[in-house]
Amino acid sequence: MHSANLDIFKLILQSGFVVKFVLGLLILASVFSWAIILKKRKLFKEVEVNNEKFYEIYRSSENLKDVLLKSEMLPFSPYKALFTNGYSELIKIREAYTGQHKSGLAFHFQNFGLGILERGLKKGVNETNAELGGLLSTLASIGSVAPFIGLFGTVWGIIDAFSGLAGGGGSIDAVAPGIAEALITTAIGLAAAIPAVWFYNYFNSQNDKVNSDMESFGQDFLNVVERSIVE
Repeated sequence: MHSANLDIFKLILQSGFVVKFVLGLLILASVFSWAIILKKRKLFKEVEVNNEKFYEIYRSSENLKDVLLKSEMLPFSPYKALFTNGYSELIKIREAYTGQHKSGLAFHFQNFGLGILERGLKKGVNETNAELGGLLSTLASIGSVAPFIGLFGTVWGIIDAFSGLAGGGGSIDAVAPGIAEALITTAIGLAAAIPAVWFYNYFNSQNDKVNSDMESFGQDFLNVVERSIVE
């Protein structure tokens, strides 16, 4: 067999409509998954940097209102989302008990306000998870479906190649290029799936880390609020 017969690009050009369609679909899926991967890598890097900036403001500010004012121009960060939601609920609680003695405010906060504040923080967590987790399910879908689409293209191509042989269309040597072109779809399917699955797991682990950091920050915020009310 001449080596030119195994040139990948020639094999693709010589393939049937179904195999070409499958290859096109897999290439589109791969391009889309890499677009998601690059976008998510950029987002998680920005989250890490913005969290550090916000936490520096949070630790160096004299009070919570000062934190809000200094962080207004900061871009999205999980810490900022938690703080903004939590501080908004704190203001509502304080306004509801305006004029009461501090001990009365502390009592109501312990019995009612703490739960309200925790729900406000939970809202911030949900907003962050929606922002960070978006499109990850698409990566998972590409990772799980692409190999089977590639396998379908391979099976179809092999059937097409052997149908010519069964009809007396040539020898095994003549069929071999058809089998090779069919196997390309499996290779492309795996090439699309492997990065998608790897980065899906990677981004999920990053998301878990962000959630753990948010939980620690939320507890610290609640401690600061409770001290400011009780003292």
